[in-house]
Amino acid sequence: MAIADVPYMADKFKIALALFLLVAGVAGFYFLGEQPMILRVLSVLAGIGAGAAVAWFTESGQRFFAFSKEAVAETKKVVWPTRKETIQTTAIVFVFVLAMAVLLWLTDKSLEWVLYDLVLGWKKS
Repeated sequence: MAIADVPYMADKFKIALALFLLVAGVAGFYFLGEQPMILRVLSVLAGIGAGAAVAWFTESGQRFFAFSKEAVAETKKVVWPTRKETIQTTAIVFVFVLAMAVLLWLTDKSLEWVLYDLVLGWKKS
């Protein structure tokens, strides 16, 4: 094993440990089945927290957390629509869906009438 592989192996070990801690937290939820729900939930949260803390110290974990920070920064740059624009857009979507529903219903009933009444002669009673 080359010396260059040591940090890579250490990262693999840390990631495996982080996954183990996460799984241990979830397993604790089931293991503590007779305990109050708050303890069970805290078990899962502790597993997630411990796993995230260990993952933080890996190279891929550092890249992930840097990516997350950049994603939050980009989200803050987004120009979100105003309340009025949101309501108008939602109304347009509802009207379009209603119009399409009516159009499809009319098409269905027209085809039903053509096929059953005119072509096949199966008049409904």
